[in-house]
Amino acid sequence: MTVGENMTNSITRLNPPVLPNAGEMGYSQISIVEPGRMAYISGQVAWRPNGEAVPESLPEQMRIVSINTKAALDAIGAAPHDVVIARIYMTHLTPERLEEVMPLFLAIFEGAQPCVTGVGVEALAAPDLQVEMELVVRLPD
Repeated sequence: MTVGENMTNSITRLNPPVLPNAGEMGYSQISIVEPGRMAYISGQVAWRPNGEAVPESLPEQMRIVSINTKAALDAIGAAPHDVVIARIYMTHLTPERLEEVMPLFLAIFEGAQPCVTGVGVEALAAPDLQVEMELVVRLPD
């Protein structure tokens, strides 16, 4: 098995050669988490604290999701390398739409390569939302 770069001892990232090499795409097939406190961050969408309208552009929504995700991590004293798994939900999921958001999505993790699951959905919490991301985080010691 190939062990990915691990900035802390609390999470080990693996991309075994018997599975597709997710590391080349920016994530890991497996994350092994040492015992510790965990946090579960609700799905972050393109809603802003000031109530501004949700932008129509998928990349712009992903940019706001990124800002909200980083704010949630900051609020719990965690960093991108503490993320165990990220789930991204997208309406009208197609390879083309996924290509629009993946660079912004992966940038959130600053090279940490957590496990990733992408799910195409019919709708999100409001009709103008196109993308949502939730996280499972191993809190730093």
